[in-house]
Amino acid sequence: MYKLNFYVPSQNKEEVKKALFNIGVGKFNNYDKCSFETQGIGQFRPINGANPFLGQLDTVELVKEYKIEMICEDSQIREAVKVLKESHPYEEVAYEVFKMEEF
Repeated sequence: MYKLNFYVPSQNKEEVKKALFNIGVGKFNNYDKCSFETQGIGQFRPINGANPFLGQLDTVELVKEYKIEMICEDSQIREAVKVLKESHPYEEVAYEVFKMEEF
């Protein structure tokens, strides 16, 4: 089992979650579409060579974002990251993947 965490702008979170839920991410035993979300402010500055979804080159951008946490079966993690990148609006998606141990 893996845990997939990612950051997404407020207006795009349901679309990205739906894409991941559609391939089975967020399923645990007799529950599906499981996730946890925390609202915060993301900060970034696009530099030369960037093609930002939000913001302008060389300008610091502050964006209302959500951190979404989901669980994922071992066999799905590569597909989950692929779907995350395809459904996410950002050119560079900020995400983390953690291997979970069962106790």
